[in-house]
Amino acid sequence: MAHIRIGNAPCSWGVLEFDLDGQAAGYAQVLDEMAAAGYEGTELGDWGFMPTDPDALARELAGRGLTMLGAFVPVALKDPDAHAAGIEAALKTARLLAAVAERMNGHAPFLVLADDNGSDPIRTRNAGRVTPEMGLSDAEWAVFAAGAERIARVVHHETGLRTVFHHHCAGYVETPDEIARLLSLTDPAVLGLVFDTGHYAFGAGDCSAALDGLRRFASRIWYIHFKDCHPEIAAAGRAAGWDYFESVRRGVFCELGRGGVDFPGVAEWLAARPDIGWGIVEQDVLPGMGAPKASAERNRAYLRSIGI
Repeated sequence: MAHIRIGNAPCSWGVLEFDLDGQAAGYAQVLDEMAAAGYEGTELGDWGFMPTDPDALARELAGRGLTMLGAFVPVALKDPDAHAAGIEAALKTARLLAAVAERMNGHAPFLVLADDNGSDPIRTRNAGRVTPEMGLSDAEWAVFAAGAERIARVVHHETGLRTVFHHHCAGYVETPDEIARLLSLTDPAVLGLVFDTGHYAFGAGDCSAALDGLRRFASRIWYIHFKDCHPEIAAAGRAAGWDYFESVRRGVFCELGRGGVDFPGVAEWLAARPDIGWGIVEQDVLPGMGAPKASAERNRAYLRSIGI
């Protein structure tokens, strides 16, 4: 597994794209703690969380020995009227990523495209247990997929960066069949998949399902997020009808090795994929929740214990 390098992301410190109560740590603290815990890379976090001047951002990263790996851009792809603004947001972010990579002469980051997760009440209320009738119509799928592919094409044309789609609970691409539908409607040369082990497990309704997903979608996976899923908490949430945010608050995305994801199996899968050079630990927590630095240290230690 020597070819895999491991980063972390601001979401592990409660820096999320949602408008939530609570105070997360500032970027300097997050980057300091990330580097101290033994990680080699980071994602950008919300626009404005880290410096948006490429020289300043490159200095902050280089001073801590960190590589910029990607940035999450949510777009309400179901709505055709949101696509133009989505392209602008994606290009703004991708230009910053590309400029930082040029200054650091390093890894080409990914633009991590996602639905505007958490914005639809039905999908948010039923995250982890959605049914087909809660999904998109054929016409809506066509709009959604066309928007995702268009953004990926424009980003690559303008910046040279590749785009991966992030399947995500509380969005319209959550279940295995929804992932398959999006991939069937998009060009595999243009749009890849960032496979998130925890979101896949929770969205599949089976915290042991991630390895099956890696095998099913292997040809489209360009990037990976390490996240665990606690089966008892997921089951309790389904029984009680918790929404997505309540499930996160209750710890459905637990520390690595404490849930149902078969990470030793994931390590074996990655050993056969030398083209995937980076993995990102994401233990999604709400702002102010938990002890992110200690969790980051334990998550890194766990991955080392299984050869990653």
